Amino acid sequence: MSYVFYGRGIVDGVAVGRILISEQPISFYGGVDPNTGVIKERKHPLQNKSIKNRILFFPYGKGSTVGSYVIFSLAKNSSAPRAIINIESEQIVIIGCMITNIPLIDKVDKVFLKIVENNDIIKVIVKNGIGKIFLL
Repeated sequence: MSYVFYGRGIVDGVAVGRILISEQPISFYGGVDPNTGVIKERKHPLQNKSIKNRILFFPYGKGSTVGSYVIFSLAKNSSAPRAIINIESEQIVIIGCMITNIPLIDKVDKVFLKIVENNDIIKVIVKNGIGKIFLL
């Protein structure tokens, strides 16, 4: 059975990859190594996991506005996620994705987290304010 989920498209683009899910917010500033993409925030459920080349889901960001620059550094160091999906994207994540062209979706269907599991392969298509997520 194939699934398609919809959300609000914020940054246009297309990405395919394995999803990495966190039900906890992520702070890019201090919480993610900008050189490697490894989450280093202590006691975070994804501590020591890499976001590099993953489709990254987390409910929302937290922390300093420097987080946008960390997302930029991740992209510059080829350690960024291929796309980001949030429940509610805030300005830090939005700006980081805008300056790096990382596709960004928020306000996804609530059933999304009940069906999609870590390491599932998904495709993200964001265009003209509409975000689509395909479970492959």
